[in-house]
Amino acid sequence: MKTTRRQFVQVAGTGALGAALDPVQAPVLRGRDSGFDVAVVGAGVFGVWTAYQLQLTGRRVALIDAYGPANARGSSGGQSRVIRMGYGDQEIYTRWSMRSLDLWQALLRRTGRAAQFQRSGVLWMAREQDPLTTSTLETLGRLRVRHERLDRSRLAARWPQIDFGPITWAIHEPDSGFLAAFHVVQAVAQAAMAAGVVYMQEAVLPPEGRGQLAAVATRSGRTISATTFVMACGPWLPKLFPDVVGERIFPSRQEVFYFGVPPGDTRFDCSAMPVWADFGEEIYGIPDFRGRGFKVAVDRHGPPADPDSLERVPSAEIMAQVQEFVGRRFPGLKGAPIVGAEVCQYENTSNGDFLIDRHPALSNVWLVGGGSGHGFKHGPAVGEYVAARLADGKPVDPKFSLATKQKIQKRTVY
Repeated sequence: MKTTRRQFVQVAGTGALGAALDPVQAPVLRGRDSGFDVAVVGAGVFGVWTAYQLQLTGRRVALIDAYGPANARGSSGGQSRVIRMGYGDQEIYTRWSMRSLDLWQALLRRTGRAAQFQRSGVLWMAREQDPLTTSTLETLGRLRVRHERLDRSRLAARWPQIDFGPITWAIHEPDSGFLAAFHVVQAVAQAAMAAGVVYMQEAVLPPEGRGQLAAVATRSGRTISATTFVMACGPWLPKLFPDVVGERIFPSRQEVFYFGVPPGDTRFDCSAMPVWADFGEEIYGIPDFRGRGFKVAVDRHGPPADPDSLERVPSAEIMAQVQEFVGRRFPGLKGAPIVGAEVCQYENTSNGDFLIDRHPALSNVWLVGGGSGHGFKHGPAVGEYVAARLADGKPVDPKFSLATKQKIQKRTVY
């Protein structure tokens, strides 16, 4: 007789952005779990989409996470994430954003969660001949992404609630916007399990040896075997593989603040304002959505962070910097109270390109990560790409290879 257990997704809360997931039944063997074609370790946005895409190809897939999909310690939790097409001259990321938006919307419509993507538009603010924004304009035009170039007078007329200061022009992407981060990852996890993925909440121990990895062990004593392993562990990749990526992925502390808008004031919600980014000041924001607050975050890499022990209390210094910016750029929010805050982490590679490559000593282990700061939106495309490389055995794009990842940070992807 088969043994079964009740599969679940750990839910951190419910409310305006979505509901808790229903449990899913799936077969599990006791003690030693075997017979998987692929075991995906990590249930952040890269992991859940990879597991889902692999399951759709007919493989038997396990999805393993220490804390739960989109948990508070990972890099895929929180209220919202931007999805934009603009990437300077990095055309591959624009193409992946286009593909990913299609896949996000299709899954959310199919699961009755279409509102978890908000098409608020995205506004890129620029100063004179800003090279990043200028090259973005060229790429969007070449790939026929719907957009408009707005001069200062048109910006001020369309969004009078913004004091544009030194901004002289901008690009507006009307079809872009933001995703309800925690809830959309949960939606993909549920879709993956409904398709047959077996989810296990387990903490995987660092693999050892060379050649072929037969199984991974967990802290609880379980052994999980598979033909192939995909390690999509986000900020835990350096901890699981210190000799290989320990100095090539940089987990850093990042702070996010939510400002309370004045009562009855709709000028700062997603019906009146786009997502915006000012890369000149390395700061971006997402409009208020259903009363959760006007989100503002600094996009500079913070100090090193450990995802297990990071104290997630905002610092007075960063809070003061963000408050000063908000009061200057959005006069109607000057002195607005902070109604929420998050301390999370990025986990970037040396230049910001993703890491998608085989482990150099374990031929059936794939390393997938380095996505923080801009990777969330690309989850669907990353999942497709990993599934395709496992199927066809073709080499990865050099941009994603381990060999191109350095030990010194020099950001080139924004």
